This record gives sequence, structure tokens and C-alpha cells, in this order.
Amino acid sequence: MRSHEYGRDVLSGGRRRAVPEVAAEPGLVVEDPGSGFCGAVVRFEHGGVVLEDRHGRHRVFPLRPAAFLLEGRPVTLVRPAAPAPSAVSRRSASGSVRVEGLKARTARDSRIWVEGVHDAELVERVWGHDLRVEGVVVEPLDGVDVLAERIAGFGTGPGRRLGVLVDHLVEGSKESRLVAGIRDEHVLVTGHPYVDVWQAVKPASVGIAAWPRVPRGVPWKEGVCAALGWGEPHEGWRRVLAGVSGFRDLETPLLGAVERLIDFVTEPA
Repeated sequence: MRSHEYGRDVLSGGRRRAVPEVAAEPGLVVEDPGSGFCGAVVRFEHGGVVLEDRHGRHRVFPLRPAAFLLEGRPVTLVRPAAPAPSAVSRRSASGSVRVEGLKARTARDSRIWVEGVHDAELVERVWGHDLRVEGVVVEPLDGVDVLAERIAGFGTGPGRRLGVLVDHLVEGSKESRLVAGIRDEHVLVTGHPYVDVWQAVKPASVGIAAWPRVPRGVPWKEGVCAALGWGEPHEGWRRVLAGVSGFRDLETPLLGAVERLIDFVTEPA
């Protein structure tokens, strides 16, 4: 394919031939002729369209007239039209059935605790609808070190349960040692194997091939941001959260851990 053959105006017999507009629906495969990058439409951001190639790499391209090739022919990509009300998804970001016309429910006495603010924001992004339906509040702990003390102060009971989500819950870790002594039947601790909840987001969803390895002694978030050129951790977190639109952007261990917690704290007393 010779990309220089295609320009903004396509001439045929001295007359201009209109370049068709094509809705950039997710999964549509197009090519950027300037770079040769070929990929499927993933989402829109920063005024452009994100394409994903067969290796899982993401690139953003501006939506310019006649800027892409579709099956070898130039096209102008446009944002898809908003779906009609009857066609709006009936599924929430977690994949559950969406409850329409939801009214605020009085919060349960039971709670879900997570280690930090980023964990809480990620849970809200994916399970927010489900949690509002069930009246479950998610609260950050600011570290698992204070867990035993916080449980004692909370005062658990049959209708006052605690679900706790812990990062890096693997054999031999500090986190596993801290939760090993918790024997309260009204407390369920689940977790995932990742050093930080950022790692529970699939790399492809944030436009990288893999999460970088961080040397020992370097704070994980700072090390990741330095390796990827993401600036400060708060800037990196904006990138990570922006890449999550639903449960498919998360790794399976985190999905299972959160679903178990929601089931636990919403069981009838």
C-alpha cells in the first residue's frame, strides 16, 4: 500500500470524489497512512481517536478529514451518534443490570474499607452504581497498618459487617501478616496480588505494553511515573483512572475480590 496516493481530495477524471464519513465505532479497524499504524478504535480522548494495534499498543490520532484508510480507501472518521434512549446500555460499568430511576437509599451500617483514596476512586468508577443500589459506603483506611485498631473501634455485628480490600495480599507479605490475626466472623478480608491498585488496571487500558519494574527501595508510584514519563503520581493517577470505563479494564483478581466483598456486606443479617 502506497500511502502517498491518498490525499484530502481524491480526483477522478478531473472531478473531486467525496470522501465518505464513517462513524468510529469501537472495534472498527483503520490505518493512519502517514505512520502506517493500523488498529481498532478503542475510545476518544484529547480531541482524537485512540487506536489499538494487534500488539496491544495504543496511539491517539486527530480526527481530520480524509485522515484514515478503511480497507485501502480514504475515509473521514467521525464520532458515532449518541444512541437513542431505548438503545442505552442496560448494564452498569461492573456488568450488572442497571437500575433505572434509582433513588438514594439509606446507607447500611455495613461498610467496605479499602487501603487508600485511589482504591476508593477505582471501586467507585466500576461498582459505583451497584453500591448506591445496595446502600454500601466505601471508605479509605489510609493504610492497612491501622486495620485491627479500626475494626475494634467500628464495633461489628450481624447487621454491621466489614469488607476489607487489601493490596499485595500474597503469602509472606507485610499485608498478609497484618491481617492474619483477624478472626471476627463479621469481617471479610479479600485482596489482590498487585503491589498497588494501579497494577490491577490492564496495561492496554492505559496505553502501555506492561507495567514497568520498579527497583527495590523506590516508591512504586514514583518509580512507575518516572519510567513512563508521567510526571508526578497525581498526574499518573489521572491517566490510570481515565483508562478505566468498566470491569473489562481490570484484572480478574481485583474483580473477584470486590465482588466477594459486596456480596458479604449485603447478605441479610
